[in-house]
Amino acid sequence: MEIQLASRVGALTPSSTLAITAKAKELKAQGKDVIGLGAGEPDFNTPQHIIDAAVKSMNEGFTKYTPSGGLPELKKEIAAKLKVDQGLEYQLNEIIVTSGAKHGLYTLFQVLLDEGDEVIIPIPYWVSYPEQVKLAGGNPVYVEGLEQNNFKITPEQLKEKVTDKTKAVIINSPSNPTGMVYSREELKALGDVCLENGLLIISDEIYEKLIYGNAEHISIAELSEELKKQTVIINGVSKSHSMTGWRIGYAAGDSKIIKAMTDLASHSTSNPTTPAQYATIAAYAGSQDAVETMRKAFEERLEIIHGKLNEIPGISCIKPQGAFYLFPNVKEAALMTGCKDVDEFAEVLLTEANVAVVPGSGFGAPDYMRLSYATSLEQLEEAISRIHQFVESKA
Repeated sequence: MEIQLASRVGALTPSSTLAITAKAKELKAQGKDVIGLGAGEPDFNTPQHIIDAAVKSMNEGFTKYTPSGGLPELKKEIAAKLKVDQGLEYQLNEIIVTSGAKHGLYTLFQVLLDEGDEVIIPIPYWVSYPEQVKLAGGNPVYVEGLEQNNFKITPEQLKEKVTDKTKAVIINSPSNPTGMVYSREELKALGDVCLENGLLIISDEIYEKLIYGNAEHISIAELSEELKKQTVIINGVSKSHSMTGWRIGYAAGDSKIIKAMTDLASHSTSNPTTPAQYATIAAYAGSQDAVETMRKAFEERLEIIHGKLNEIPGISCIKPQGAFYLFPNVKEAALMTGCKDVDEFAEVLLTEANVAVVPGSGFGAPDYMRLSYATSLEQLEEAISRIHQFVESKA
């Protein structure tokens, strides 16, 4: 008998970022000198005091189940962080600890969406947004953030996409993949549209600590009490504290939504990993010096490699304000090198130039590619040099 898989699985598109990373590792294992610029994680180890806190918790016997929504002690630290950083007041029943921010988003869509509900997703988008919406029975509705507007959507664009089926809109600032940051005024204008139409705002703020230049991270929830009531904040320690593998994120919002997410988590993950929760308590309660050290390192790399990337024929790149990605337009370079599109260009860069990048098609922007600068400056400069040499040799 042939096993028939559920139709919802057949409709899934695999994560392009994880696929590129896996391919790069495979080539490295074969002895190829591949420089991977696909990874969406800091190249720093988790700060030592956080690791020590996890070890201490295990040695003291804290290796059992916790409440499905997370340790109360950790929720208190998250609430304190939201108060200090955003000036926002949340009660413990308005916070859930999840197995990473990605799981927080997945759980939110599962409790929020009925069949046919629409979620507005700005392009370029993080690869998992549309897939998670579809898995929950919803329909992704796309609105394009144009390059001339720094990849950010306008309130007029948002308003045009609202229908009687629209349930929510996603705002990701700083953005993956573009690194762009919405200003207070831009968020206020988008928020007004959401308030007028009763839309839930899903504010993905996972890169909030990685901000450069004169940019400022603003949570849309902090702009007014009305917006706070209609916003669910998604965040975590993966990027801010270099804890991607620990898988701790959180959601903060209306207690009814958080209770539903907690009830669902009780039947899926039971609870986030216990020692990782104790590590996260230390991450939020302890010194933030390592967070700033990492941010400065990313900013220094950005200052050096952004200009070098723009020197490559057929490539142009807006300077990002946050996260750790460059998102250049490479359509012209792809055509110059004989490739039919950017997907093929990225493939050839990997096989011939030994540089792994992520094609923009996975983010809904096929003329672009994403390069992560979460690797050493030496490796970054070598990677940019290889791309430059490759383009000039083929043009």
